[in-house]
Amino acid sequence: MDLPLIIIGVFLVILGIVIKHFKLYFLIAGYNTMTKAEKEEVNIEKVASLLRFAFGVIGLAFITLGMVVSKLENPELANYVFFTVIIGTVVFFIVKSNSSAYKK
Repeated sequence: MDLPLIIIGVFLVILGIVIKHFKLYFLIAGYNTMTKAEKEEVNIEKVASLLRFAFGVIGLAFITLGMVVSKLENPELANYVFFTVIIGTVVFFIVKSNSSAYKK
């Protein structure tokens, strides 16, 4: 078991929950630099929910990798799966957050 990976995963899951439920929107990159008019065009509640989902998936990938990596014969296999999940989640988040569903 790789404890640092599990700690990072738990941190990401908690961060996603905190951003969504405690409305810490200033932690969302780009949102805090928008003008007031631009912020009014964004449905930040939906973006925060999407961010919580993305952080949750990436955090769970870290936790799973931390638990599984020591039990595999070939630990590099876990890295391929892990990076596929990370890249897929980030691409999904970028595409989804730029859709019209997150605009008012």
